[in-house]
Amino acid sequence: MGGAVSHGVDNNDLIDKLCEAGYIRSPEVTFALRAVDRALYFPAGRENLAYRDLAYKNGDIHLSAPCIYCEVLEGLELREGLSFLNIGSGTGYLSTVVGLILSANGTNQGIEICNNLVEFAQNKMQLFLEKSMPNIFGVEFCDPVFVSGNGLCLNPYYRQYDRVYCGAAVSSEYGDYMKTLVKIGGILIMPFDDKLLKICKISEVDYEETTLLPVSFAPLILPGKEHKMQSIDLIASNPRTLQSQCRTSIRQLLGAKNLQNVVNLKLPLPKPILRYLLYQ
Repeated sequence: MGGAVSHGVDNNDLIDKLCEAGYIRSPEVTFALRAVDRALYFPAGRENLAYRDLAYKNGDIHLSAPCIYCEVLEGLELREGLSFLNIGSGTGYLSTVVGLILSANGTNQGIEICNNLVEFAQNKMQLFLEKSMPNIFGVEFCDPVFVSGNGLCLNPYYRQYDRVYCGAAVSSEYGDYMKTLVKIGGILIMPFDDKLLKICKISEVDYEETTLLPVSFAPLILPGKEHKMQSIDLIASNPRTLQSQCRTSIRQLLGAKNLQNVVNLKLPLPKPILRYLLYQ
């Protein structure tokens, strides 16, 4: 999938092209996609492939085409403070973008069946916080929590989410299961029957379905014996520390302009405080 726009020279150029083509339609999605450089999530030596509107796969590492992510982000209708579950969170790219829209008071969780990708995603998120967040002003970040497991083994009676995205094709056998993970009034986006579906949950039995795009996704890995024996009741939310909450309050009080002045050393501060405010 992909190929909707021409090759960008860098991340900003790619986002410009996707905006011009109508795949990105809201300022929140535009900002978040510009802030998270897609190349950060590519293996070393493959970064030059990041700005093509094409899917990428190398071993367990897989990223959908940028135009797909745009449709997903716009379709989810994300806003500050919502809860989000990413089934098949992979490299963590999408979850990181979502974290900038949910802001500090949201819930951002991902479940991934490949253990090595959970570690990969955690490392990339830390790299994003160290290298990119110091240059992002005016928004806060909802840190993604990544866990290892099969997304088809979650227990919906313990938790439902405002927004759910599944990054692999869902079979008819599990379509209803996916819907149980979403709160009433929530949105589920998943590949189903070669279509990217947006499903709005009206009540426990009523749904509105919209086709966003024709797609071709690899199927979800069905639970094996080792997964069927382990129902995942709850993904730990990792409540924010008091230190993290204080940082959010200070950054909001300073405002975007003063934060930028801090970075430019126009408001000199002791280095430990500077690193603290800039997520370093």
